[in-house]
Amino acid sequence: MFAVMKDTNYAVKQTFIENFFTDWRKILGKNHIIKKFELCDFTPIYEWHLREKEKKKQMTTEEKKALREEKLKQEEKYMWAVVDGVKEKVGNFRVEPPGLFRGCGEHPKMGKLKRRIQPSDITINIGKGAPVPECPIPGECWKEVKHDNTVTWLAFWNDPISKKDFKYAFLAASSSLKGQSDKEKYEKSRKLKDHIQTIRDNYTKDFISKDVTKRQIAVATYLIDKLALRAGNEKDNGEADTGGCCTLKVDNVTCISPNKLQLDFMGNTVEIEELVCKAIECFHAGKKAGAALFDKLDTTTLDAHLNDLMPGLTAEVFRTYNASITLDGILHEETEDGTLLEKIDVYQRANKEVAIICNHQCCVSKSHDAQMSRVNEKIDKLKGRMDELKVDLSKVMEGRSLGNYKDGKPKRNLAPEIGHLTKSTCRIEKKISTLESKIEKMEIDKKIKEDLKTAALGTSKIKYLDPRITLSWCKRHEVPFEKS
Repeated sequence: MFAVMKDTNYAVKQTFIENFFTDWRKILGKNHIIKKFELCDFTPIYEWHLREKEKKKQMTTEEKKALREEKLKQEEKYMWAVVDGVKEKVGNFRVEPPGLFRGCGEHPKMGKLKRRIQPSDITINIGKGAPVPECPIPGECWKEVKHDNTVTWLAFWNDPISKKDFKYAFLAASSSLKGQSDKEKYEKSRKLKDHIQTIRDNYTKDFISKDVTKRQIAVATYLIDKLALRAGNEKDNGEADTGGCCTLKVDNVTCISPNKLQLDFMGNTVEIEELVCKAIECFHAGKKAGAALFDKLDTTTLDAHLNDLMPGLTAEVFRTYNASITLDGILHEETEDGTLLEKIDVYQRANKEVAIICNHQCCVSKSHDAQMSRVNEKIDKLKGRMDELKVDLSKVMEGRSLGNYKDGKPKRNLAPEIGHLTKSTCRIEKKISTLESKIEKMEIDKKIKEDLKTAALGTSKIKYLDPRITLSWCKRHEVPFEKS
C-alpha cells in the first residue's frame, strides 16, 4: 500500500510515515526482522506496480471491453434492490477496500491502515420475510440483520479509522425513495426562507445572554448557519475532515481578535461576528486542551433546539438552504447573454462557491500540473496553425503562392484561381473560425479546471443544490441540462 504511493506527496510526510509504520509493525509482530522504516526499500514493489499499470494501458479495446463485461456480470446481483415490489438501483454497493488513510490537509491520522471490512462488520436492513442475501465470503455471516422500514439505509458498518463514525449503503440517487426524500429536504429548505431572518435575529440576541447554555446554543446555531458546520460529527464523502459543533474541542478553535476564527480541521481562518468571537473566548476560559468547547451542549439538545425554531430544521437543512440560495443568487447576478461556454463557466464558478461554503474540498491531483502543461501545448499548437492560416489568407488575397508545408510538400497554389478567389478565402476563413472556437473552448476549460482544482463539486451538487434552480436556469438561458 505504501509502495504504490511512492510518487505522491504523502510518502514524504512524517505523520503519514509514522502512522503507516506503527500500524504495519502491529501486523508484522514484535519478533519480525523489520524494525526501522528508513531501512525499508519499497522500490521493487513500486516497479512491479508500474509494470502492472503499463500492462493495463497496453490492453486492446476488445480486452478492456471483455473485462468490463465480466465485472458487470459479477456485480449485477448487487446493483439492485426490490422496494415495495419495484426494482430500484442501489447506490454505493461496494465497501471501500483496504488502504492507507489520506484525509485532506495535515490530518493527524493520515497514513493509518484502513483494514478490510468483513461481512461480520456489516449490519444489513431488509424487509420482514425477505430472504437474507447470501454472504459473498464462504464461512462468514452478517453482523446483524434488521427489518427497519423507518430508515432508508440498506447496510452500515463502522468506519475503520474513526470507530464512532459509520458508513452507509443507500439506494441510488435516481431511486423513487431517494427522490421523495430529496424533495422533502428541498421543500424544508424553501420553508426556511420564511423563518431565516427571525432565527438569525434570535441567535444574535443570545450572543450576550447571561445563561451559558442559551449562549452556547446561539453560537453553535450561528456556526451551523454561517460556516456550515454540523451538529455532531457526521460527514459527507468528499468533504474535508471536519468536526461538528458538539464535538469541538478548545484546541480545535483559535480566536483572533477582533473578529476572526481559525478552525484547525478546516485549515483556514474565517471572519465572524465580534460578539461570537468574544463568546468563544469565554467558552475557552479555564479549560485544558481536549476539553469540549460547548460543554453545556450535546447533539440531542442542539437538534431539539433547531426543531423548535422550525419543525424539521436540521444542520443539513441549513446547508441546503445556504447552498441553494448562494447558487441562485450568483446565477441570477452573473449570467449574461454570452456563449454556451461562458454560461457554463458562470455555473461552475457558482458551484465552486457552494463547495467552499459546504467545506467540500479535495487535494490537488498529482497529475494536475502535467495535465495543464499538455493543454497549454495543444493551445499553442492550434494558435501556431491559426497564424499559418492567416498568412495563407493574406497570400491568397494578394494572389501570391502559398509556399510549402513544413514537411516540404507544396501547398495547393490558389493564386491562379482568381475566378475562385471568394471560394478560396471562405475555405481558409472557415478553418480559422473553427480553430478560434476550439482555442476559446480549451482556454475556458483550462480556466475552469484550474479554478476548481481544490473544490469537490459532486457532493454539494448531489446533496445540497435544489435541482429546480439549475433546471430553471438552464431553460431560461438555453443551456442543455446535462452540461450543468
